[in-house]
Amino acid sequence: MRLRLTLLLYNLLLPVAMLVLVPANLIKMRRRGGYRGKFWERCGFFGLNVREKLEAGRGQAWWIHAVSVGEVNVALKLIAEIRRREPERPVVLSVTTTTGRAVAEENVREGVTVIYSPLDFGWVVRAVLRCIQPERYILMESELWPNLVRRATLRGIPVILANARLSPRSERRYLKLRPVAAPILAMLQRVLVQEDGDVARWASIGVPVKCIRVTGSIKYDLAGGVNFDRVREFRALLESLWDHPLPPVLLAASTHAGEERALAEVFVALRREVPRLALLVAPRHAERRAEVCVDLAAVGLRAAMRSSWSEAPLHPDALVIDSTGELRDWQALASVVVIGKSFLAEGGQNPAEAIAAGVPVITGPHMENFAPLMGLLRNAEGIAEVASVEALLPALRGMFGDLEKAKALAGRGREALERHRGAAARAVEEIAEA
Repeated sequence: MRLRLTLLLYNLLLPVAMLVLVPANLIKMRRRGGYRGKFWERCGFFGLNVREKLEAGRGQAWWIHAVSVGEVNVALKLIAEIRRREPERPVVLSVTTTTGRAVAEENVREGVTVIYSPLDFGWVVRAVLRCIQPERYILMESELWPNLVRRATLRGIPVILANARLSPRSERRYLKLRPVAAPILAMLQRVLVQEDGDVARWASIGVPVKCIRVTGSIKYDLAGGVNFDRVREFRALLESLWDHPLPPVLLAASTHAGEERALAEVFVALRREVPRLALLVAPRHAERRAEVCVDLAAVGLRAAMRSSWSEAPLHPDALVIDSTGELRDWQALASVVVIGKSFLAEGGQNPAEAIAAGVPVITGPHMENFAPLMGLLRNAEGIAEVASVEALLPALRGMFGDLEKAKALAGRGREALERHRGAAARAVEEIAEA
C-alpha cells in the first residue's frame, strides 16, 4: 500500500516538476551545446541504427545509468571491467547531460550503446524497457528513478545501485522522507557502498541490510589511472605555449563562480616568488569559459583557451581548460592541484584523481560531499587543507618551496587510496550475483 501511495504521489508531482525545471534545463543544454541531437531518445524514440543495436542485445544487455561527466567516468571503469570479464556482453549506457554523453561517446568501445536516459514517465519507461529488455539495470552513485525501478522490478530485472553515494545533505532529506522513499529503496536487489560506515547510513533510510555490500569506491579504484598517450599529447601542447622544459604548473580544478578570480590573485602573488609559474584553470562547467577569461583579465592575466588552441598567444599567463572528460590527464601534468568548490561554495570536488596521479593537492574548508575520502586522506596525512583563500598563498609557498615534500604528501595519499583498488571488479561480481 505504501508503495502505491508513493508512486501515486510521485506521478502527480513529476509533471509539475518537469514544467518548473524544463525551461532552466533547456537553457543549460543550449549553453553546453548539442541540445538538439537525439533529444527524442528522452521520450523513448530511437533512430534506426540505435534501435537495431538495442534489439540485438535484448535479454543479455546490462543497462547502466549515469547522469553527467563524473558518473559517466565511474561507469566507464565499471564497463571496462564488465567487458574484460565478458567480452561479448552487450552494455547500454544511458546519460542525462549533453556533456556526459560527449564523454561517453568519446570513450566507449564496441559493444556499448550510448543513449539519453528516458524521462521517468510510465509510458516512456515501458517503451524503453520493451526495447532494451536488460538482464540487469544498474544505477550509478545516487540516482533513483521510481517508475523505472518499479517497472524493472515487475519484469524480474534486478536493480542495483553501484558505487552508492549518500552525502550528509541527501541523508537528511531521505530521513525526512523515509516513509515515502523506503518502499522504493526496498526494491533494490543490491546497494554497493564505498565504505564500511556507509552500511548503517543506507540501512537507516530504508535499504534492507541484507542487500548492502561494501565494494569500495570505483571512482578511487587505482586499477584504471591516467591515459599516458593523452598526457603526452597535453605535455606537447603546453610546451608549445611555454617551451621546454615545462615551467612549474598550478592547476585549479573544477572551479565555481568567483573562485577563478580569487585563485588568480593568489597566483599573481605566488608568481613573484616562483619563476615561470604557469596557471591552468579547469572550470566545473565549460560553458563559463568567457566569464572565466574576464575574471582572469581583471587581475592582469592573459589567458588562452583549450578550445581555441591555434589562436592562443605565445607564453600566456594562464590556460583555461574549457573541455570535458580531460581533467584527470591534465592533472597528471600539474605540480600542485587546488580543488574548486571548496573555497567559495560548499561540497567540494573529487581530489582522488590528482592524488592517484601522484600530484599534491590542496583544498579549501568545504569538502562536505567527500567526507569519508577526506577522513581517509587526513588520517594518512595525504592531503593539505586550508581554512580560507587567504591561507592558500602561504600553503602554496610551502609546496612550491619544497616540491619533494609536497610529492611525499601525495605519495601518502596515493597509498591510502590503495584500499579501493579492485572496487570495479568487486562491484561486477556483486552485480552478476544479484
